[in-house]
Amino acid sequence: MLSRLRAAWGRLIAPLVDALLKAGISPDAVTIGGTLAVIAVALWAFPTGHLFLGAILIGVAAVMDTVDGAMARRSGRTGPWGAFLDSTLDRFADGAIFAGLVIWFTGGGDDRLTALLALACLVLGGIVPYARARAEGVGATAAVGIAERGERLLVSLVATGLHGLGLPLAVLTVALGILAAASLVTVVQRMLVVRKQVREGAR
Repeated sequence: MLSRLRAAWGRLIAPLVDALLKAGISPDAVTIGGTLAVIAVALWAFPTGHLFLGAILIGVAAVMDTVDGAMARRSGRTGPWGAFLDSTLDRFADGAIFAGLVIWFTGGGDDRLTALLALACLVLGGIVPYARARAEGVGATAAVGIAERGERLLVSLVATGLHGLGLPLAVLTVALGILAAASLVTVVQRMLVVRKQVREGAR
């Protein structure tokens, strides 16, 4: 099912991919531009209380984030640099999203619990990928966990958008709480997996 959806999406964005490449725009430029757009929207819309609008615009940018990968594959520019750039800039985008929520709920949103949970998501969202990267740095693998970036982004944006539409704040608070807990569990899972691999390798 997922492979069919990916194939359909690939066909849908093919004209855009071709147009960007024909215009001489590089995949890296699209990656950087998309990240800057997410950061700008997150740090404007969320701190000013435009939660639904912000969630929609960021969601569109996140979906369009697949364009740079398609451009790289179409132009034969796939490689470690593109993967590194994309992953690194994702951290900036994710940080801006949760930072925007923290700013709103410590200000106009006036809810300390939700702000605290958004802060927890911000911090743990950075530790999750770091644990995997550091595992690879010591010769282990840690591609496990229940809170990958795609899921975290989807849940946070949907819950933020729904609250922006008028649903109770509890919807967003609970969602952020679940995300924070899932991220913590993912970090622990990765630590245990690496610990096991290192111990087995030392035998």
